[in-house]
Amino acid sequence: MLDRALRSFLARPLGAAAAAIDRPGVTPDGLTIAGLVLGVASATTAALQLWAVALALWLISRVLDGLDGTLARRRRGRAQLQGAPSPPSEAGGFLDITADFVVYGASVVGIAIGATAQFDGPWWPFLLVLFAYYVNGTAFLAFSSIAERTGRTIDDGRSLSFLGRLAEGTETIVVHALWLILPFWAWQIALVWSAFVAVSAVQRIVAGYLRLR
Repeated sequence: MLDRALRSFLARPLGAAAAAIDRPGVTPDGLTIAGLVLGVASATTAALQLWAVALALWLISRVLDGLDGTLARRRRGRAQLQGAPSPPSEAGGFLDITADFVVYGASVVGIAIGATAQFDGPWWPFLLVLFAYYVNGTAFLAFSSIAERTGRTIDDGRSLSFLGRLAEGTETIVVHALWLILPFWAWQIALVWSAFVAVSAVQRIVAGYLRLR
């Protein structure tokens, strides 16, 4: 719901940051892997109930997740201006979405372990979140694949065709941060969040079906 507005708002600062780190030793894939490592580290420290550390790692990992695509587009544009003879590789986009799925899933599990152990909350709201993520991911990836094959892609500058709906990346980052800031309310937040993600899953299924008809 907020991704488009946030992407527009952050375009300039992310572009400036990408320009600052655009050096031979820094690659988009390297940033993706660094974000993956820090995201998994955030999940691990959440499981250990080190909430402040987990929050810092989570936010840094998401900044890197935004920078990798910005740097990739910057270099792609430069290559096109220089008359690159072959189309750019899509391996980075594949790595990026795979890393995102790993980090989001690990984060839910890590927070569930830490919060339920420390505050004696139930597990099942976190299982609902993971189930809703699973359905969303299935709808999103299936649509993107079929849309590419049938020429019905949604081009917003990203590697895959995103069906934007109620719960998107921005909301996910905020909710995961809230879990780490308010771990004593983690299972209640998870319950509400699972409903939002479930509604988004239904929206994506319907929108994807109608668009591909």
